Amino acid sequence: MGLPETGDVVLALLVVVSGAVAVRCARRLVTVTRVLRRGVRTGGECVRVTAEPYHRSDAVRHFFAFHTTDGTRVEFEAMVRRSTEEGTPVTVTYDPRDPAGTAAVTGRGSWPPVLQALALTSGCGLAAVWFTAVLVHGVLGGG
Repeated sequence: MGLPETGDVVLALLVVVSGAVAVRCARRLVTVTRVLRRGVRTGGECVRVTAEPYHRSDAVRHFFAFHTTDGTRVEFEAMVRRSTEEGTPVTVTYDPRDPAGTAAVTGRGSWPPVLQALALTSGCGLAAVWFTAVLVHGVLGGG
């Protein structure tokens, strides 16, 4: 039995990484679903919009802030439409036990948080399945 080929090692790494990301996104999907049903809703606003280096069009990050019922200011990052600018008011839903870890922007200006998490989970899960199929096909002598 020899060493695995470089392509097999790369595919195995892609399976692990895409699978891990899919699991993380699935956990976020469960959290967001729970928070939207039972969470606290409050007003918040976009406090910062940053562009990644080289001003790539797909690399804009949006940060939001809100105050919990006890007055604590919480800041978090969320995916929203490009047109969201600093100062844009939003509705935030969160779990009071972990406001920073569960906060989600709901309402106008964003995709529904459940659809975001579902799209990411599905995409990464399908990638993991595809990479696994290619790896198995190659290892079993099909390629």
